[in-house]
This record gives sequence, structure tokens and C-alpha cells, in this order.
Amino acid sequence: MARAVTVIGAGIMGLACAWELARRGATVTVIEAERIGAGSSGGTVGALAPHAPENWNPKKQVQLDALVAAEGWWAAVAAAGGEGPGYARTGRVQPVEGGALDRVRARIAAAQAVWPAPFRMTLTDAPEGPLVPDSPSGLWLTDNLTARLSPRAAGRALAAAIRAAGGTVAEGAGPQHPGALPGPVIWATGAPGLAALSADLGRAMGGGVKGQSALLALAAPDAPQVFADGLHIVPHADGTAAIGSTSERAFLDGAATDAQLDALIARARVLCPALAGCAVVDRWAGVRPRAASRAPLIGPWPGRPGHVVANGGFKIGFGMAPAVAAMVADLVLDGVDRIPEGFRLAG
Repeated sequence: MARAVTVIGAGIMGLACAWELARRGATVTVIEAERIGAGSSGGTVGALAPHAPENWNPKKQVQLDALVAAEGWWAAVAAAGGEGPGYARTGRVQPVEGGALDRVRARIAAAQAVWPAPFRMTLTDAPEGPLVPDSPSGLWLTDNLTARLSPRAAGRALAAAIRAAGGTVAEGAGPQHPGALPGPVIWATGAPGLAALSADLGRAMGGGVKGQSALLALAAPDAPQVFADGLHIVPHADGTAAIGSTSERAFLDGAATDAQLDALIARARVLCPALAGCAVVDRWAGVRPRAASRAPLIGPWPGRPGHVVANGGFKIGFGMAPAVAAMVADLVLDGVDRIPEGFRLAG
């Protein structure tokens, strides 16, 4: 008989874990208090960009493995449920600051040392695509590892795949009491979940950081995304380009957009003049879960046998999701613990 597993939360972490469990034969029920992607997973950006290859560490290795595997993983999701996640490995272009050439060449060498073939970074004086940011040096750093997906489409695609595999995704289900749930139980409840975990354990496990982003009308579905001046500009398959995001520790309303987003859009138009005449078609704000360690938080919930935490994706949740889901499925279904030390619930 298939093992029954309950997943609390239908953001990227919860849905990814549920899909991985379902495709390994578990009978999965996802319980969502509001709707799919109601929190930070309902945003617009969807940049699956690698960490800088210098100063390599286990967190960067896990993310790299997830990014390399993402193409096949998301293709399997689409094939199972018939819904596309908007995934494409379109690459990235970054302007090179004047005087930074030695650092950029060192980064290219570091990528060559740790990225598997055929992925690489390249220095160019003639980047391709309509979204080329101004570069003070006349040079740009490109890579062919970076990918993108549509966060909202990805959530729908995962839900469809879970249902096609015989699972249930229940939206509007309200808060859940831990003692009333059949185990094992995966808690993937974003920033509110970090607050609940902190209260239960009596120590700070993380909190929420607000982000604001926008979608502009720009049809460039195959163009590389841009990373410049700390800003992501990500063309999507549906004729839009995402701009994001802010990073706000102090805020009154986590779901409200304001002048900070206006400033972000204005910066993007200066960086990429091709955006100057593009209309804003969507404005979004949400609170992203940032674990105290800044790494995803994975593992058994202390004092709650059979309960497992999968949280703290922050800015890399979509990129990390396939790897986190595999770790959770290994732990729950097979009792195999592959969780890196830096991802664990310490103490």
C-alpha cells in the first residue's frame, strides 16, 4: 500500500515536495490555507540563477545540482500534468564595471572549475538579445546555465502533476492543528511557518523579508535575462518581462506595492533602454521566508515525531526546489538523510 503523506503549504517548497513524493508512489494530500502560491511563490520574477562560483561551499553545490537537473525535472512535471511551468534555459547577461576585469576573469575561471560541461561563463563585447544593459567597460559577462520559469505557472503545473498522480491539493483549507494530521507531515508554510517554528523552539529560526516586483509588456521569450545593479530583468514566454525585486526588512503591509516598486521600474528602464516604452501590466508584493542561516531549512521538527520542515527558500526557493524535494522524499519514504549540515534545524 502506498504511504500517505500530508504536506502543509502550496508554495514552491510544499508543491515540489508533494510532487517528488507522489512520483515515488506516495499518496499525497496538500493542504493550503489560502490558494496556490498565495505567499512569496506567487510572484513574477522566476530567475533560476546560480550563486557566484567563487568560495565554493555545500550550499552552492546543492543549488548547482538543482539548476543542472531543473530542465528534466520541470519537463517531467509538465508531462505528468499537462501544464507548462514556463521553464527555459535562456542564459544571463551582466554588465562589467570598469576596473573589474580581473575579478570577472577570476569568476570565469572559478565557474570552469566547478560547473559541469557544457555550462560556462564567457566575456563578450557583443551580447545577443533585445535586453542588453549599458556597460561602462563595453564588456558583458554571459552564462548558459541560468534559466527562468513563471512562478505562477510553475505552481499550477505542480498542482496538476500532483493531481494526475492521484494526489489531492486542497485550497482554502484554513490553519491546521499538528495533532490532527496523519503523519508523516511536511511543513512548508513560508514566513508564517518560520514564526511558528521560532515560537515552538524558543529561538529565532528566521523571518520574512518583503519583496516587490512587476511585469512589463515585452515580447522577448528567448532573450537572456539581465542581472545589473542588483536587479533581475527576466523575459518570460507570455510576452512579459519581470522586474525585481526589492528587499525590505521593515514594512507595514507585506502585500502592498508602493513607490519603492516605482523606483525599481525606473531603474530597470535606465539599465535597459528597450524597456522605456513598455507598459506595466502587473505589480506584486509578498513576504519571502528567510531562514536565520540564509540556507533552506530542512529536517525533522524537534519534538514532533513524523513532522518535517521544508522552508526558508528566500530568493532561491524555485532554484533549490528539486534538490530540497529529493532530500525530503529520501528522508520521509526511505529514512535516508542527505541533508547538508548547513540546512539542518540546529540544536
